[in-house]
Amino acid sequence: MVRELKFQTYCFESLESTQKYILEKLKKSEMEVPSLVVALSQTKGQGSRSNTWESCEGNLYFSFTFKMKDLSEDLPLESSSIYFSYILKELIAKEGSSIWMKWPNDFYIDNKKIGGTITNVYKDTLVCGIGINTKCAPDSFGVLDIDLDQITLLENFKIELLKKHTWKLIFSKFKIEFELSKKFNTYYKDKKISLNRAILQDDGSLMSDGKRIYSLR
Repeated sequence: MVRELKFQTYCFESLESTQKYILEKLKKSEMEVPSLVVALSQTKGQGSRSNTWESCEGNLYFSFTFKMKDLSEDLPLESSSIYFSYILKELIAKEGSSIWMKWPNDFYIDNKKIGGTITNVYKDTLVCGIGINTKCAPDSFGVLDIDLDQITLLENFKIELLKKHTWKLIFSKFKIEFELSKKFNTYYKDKKISLNRAILQDDGSLMSDGKRIYSLR
């Protein structure tokens, strides 16, 4: 059942970063929670490992806020990127896309990355930013394989977030899809980790060479 929370939604033609915008507003107590911020383009989007996510107009760029007390009670905070990414991935897949999710939070079409998710925590609020190449991409990256109605997608995504799906449910689906990740590597503190040799744990972390690894995003 959908709960009584309601997202405040803000739309912009261009921002440096939707996540940066939200964090600045939260620090000034100028934004309600939950809120969602979407931009047609970003000039300084944040990618993985502190890289800049190269942007072009028409792709999907948005961030949202959630009070941690309103998250599913069984959600490991360290794996919130997996949780939110997979919910969005399912919505896109239902439209006919072959999109899949590489551990811990990257969106792929075939063997090319098309987007990703980053989460931050500010006081009692989780801030999640997502970018997906829906129209264009730089060299070596991919583009979503279907035409997407972004407004409808975001409205449906907000509805799904408010349903408070359990981590157990989301993880049970992601665990099956994790097999697709095994032909890739990931990075932990700038060290390359083979996902083929890693073992996915119930909290979304990995065991690799005797060490437990959590997403740093």
